Amino acid sequence: MTLTDFNARLPKGELWVFGYGSLIWSPCFAYREKAVARVHGYHRALCILSTRYRGTRRKPGLVMGLCRGGSCWGMAFRIAAAQVGRTLRRLWNREMPRRVYQPRLVRATLGRSNRSVHALAFLADPTHAAYVGELDLHGRARLVAQGIGQRGPCVDYIQNTLEHMHELGVRDPHLERILHAALALRDNGAHGGNGAKGSPLARKAAPSAARQPAARAPRRVLWGAARRSLRASR
Repeated sequence: MTLTDFNARLPKGELWVFGYGSLIWSPCFAYREKAVARVHGYHRALCILSTRYRGTRRKPGLVMGLCRGGSCWGMAFRIAAAQVGRTLRRLWNREMPRRVYQPRLVRATLGRSNRSVHALAFLADPTHAAYVGELDLHGRARLVAQGIGQRGPCVDYIQNTLEHMHELGVRDPHLERILHAALALRDNGAHGGNGAKGSPLARKAAPSAARQPAARAPRRVLWGAARRSLRASR
């Protein structure tokens, strides 16, 4: 969806924006208010190959998307009506260069007041070539461990998100397990770099899981996903 199309459907007045990844800790816009919020019907997932911000074409990283099912805690930002146009332009430049997301207004419940608002959220497009849906925990960890792009290592991106979530009293055990698996790969010499090795989360033991995939993702799956992303970005 283009920005023009979205603007045509957007009600006039102020706007709420729901952040579930780097927008939590690095919004690119001014806001009047922010609040911890929860969206039902969608969950956070590491599901989008990054060949620019957190990876390259040769060694893609993995970034977050909002996928159908479950619920997701994040941060909601209230944008003044006079700033909506500028905010949307910045968000489109940041989130929509490859059209891998689907911008939607979703219902978000604000934590303290329990008030419900409609907020702009960027949903992962499962039909996009950069979407990764069939990788186990270890396959995702391999992409996270190798990814270094214009905005730095992929592990730092996940680390910053988790630390800010913890400050809000929110946890994502699956995301934590992926981070610990990625750091283990780096510590074992599979991928270079320092990344989040010295951070508090990196020193903690990975949270246990009722079931964790025993096998790593097949090499052909990883390379197939990378090839699809390369074709889409050309």
